Amino acid sequence: MLNIESPTPQKPFALLNLGFRPFFLLAASFGAISMLLWFIIYSTGHTALLNPAFPSLWWHGHEMVFGYAMAVSAGFLLTAVRNWTGHATPQGIPLAILALLWLCARLLPFSMMEHALHWMALADLLFMLGLVVAIVIPIVRAKQWQQMPIVLKIALMGASNALFYAALLGYSPAQTLSWGLYAGLYLILSLIMMMGRRVIPFFIERGVADAPVTLKNYKWLDISSLFLFLGFMLVEVFTPYSLLSQLLAACLFILHSIRLWGWYHFGIWSKPLLWILYLGYGFIVLGFALHALGSLLSISPWVALHAFAAGGIGLITSGMMSRIALGHTGRNVQQPPSAIRFIFIALIAGAIFRVILPLVLPASLYGISIATAQLCWVLGFSLFVVIYAPILFQPRIDQRFG
Repeated sequence: MLNIESPTPQKPFALLNLGFRPFFLLAASFGAISMLLWFIIYSTGHTALLNPAFPSLWWHGHEMVFGYAMAVSAGFLLTAVRNWTGHATPQGIPLAILALLWLCARLLPFSMMEHALHWMALADLLFMLGLVVAIVIPIVRAKQWQQMPIVLKIALMGASNALFYAALLGYSPAQTLSWGLYAGLYLILSLIMMMGRRVIPFFIERGVADAPVTLKNYKWLDISSLFLFLGFMLVEVFTPYSLLSQLLAACLFILHSIRLWGWYHFGIWSKPLLWILYLGYGFIVLGFALHALGSLLSISPWVALHAFAAGGIGLITSGMMSRIALGHTGRNVQQPPSAIRFIFIALIAGAIFRVILPLVLPASLYGISIATAQLCWVLGFSLFVVIYAPILFQPRIDQRFG
């Protein structure tokens, strides 16, 4: 990692020093609050607070993908690109503007003002455009063209979001609503798998033991899984060929199982910041299996979807936020706060109640299982805010800027 700034005394308020600070705090806070609102809507059917032009089910899906997950992605990329390239990403007022655009888009669905959802779309798409510009400028300056696939994924996320809004606001057929949402979900998943391939084995190799550890990675697997996932996403989102998407999911299950097995080391179980990433990737593998077996075993497609979302994306993003917030504030990632395991336990419990238990519980208990999963998510991210808000507000302990 590059240290761009030398140690100098820092101001006590550091929230706008670097992208991970405001966006991780916003992501975790929104993750808890929005899921609590979804719990109320799901349990009572009460949607009076939500703009009636935004159906609650679509609001929940959209805000988990383009709200929560995009905030985590923004925080991660604004921080990582600065380290990769040695060139600054937004800080101070430009970073505040970017964060405020994201926040306005999250609040406007609860406004009853005229054209509130049009303003939401404008703020959200400006945020995503600003994020693309913020990461592409340092990448181009450093001529790190190998990072451009990441820029492409974020740009495609913006296009998917625009597709969603076009349908929501009545400018395109209703079908494009699901196209935009599901394309966004799978693009986030592809981004997480790409970054997971970069960092999870790296973290495990350097975190499990004093002696060097070398994990197994296969180039043929990296290439084949990339193209198979692209095919899976296109078929699943834009075509009615469910059998083909199930076959592709089965192939992806096999490939990612091999990858996950090659990354295994018994030492991860003493390191919360490692086992949360490993288990999160495990839920992605499970999601492919559930999708492949869906029609054969009469498994609801929502179960596989939430294996990817609540399990894979939820666990991996919580682990990455927890680790990055420690490392980039000068703290020892090998000695995280002891309470961190309670964040992860709550989120894992939520994933189990949302994905695993609906497979075995009687239908009469389905609603209770879902509600419990929602409350576990609320608890996990509420704990994250309590533990990490002081860390994100305060300057680095080594007095470097960041």
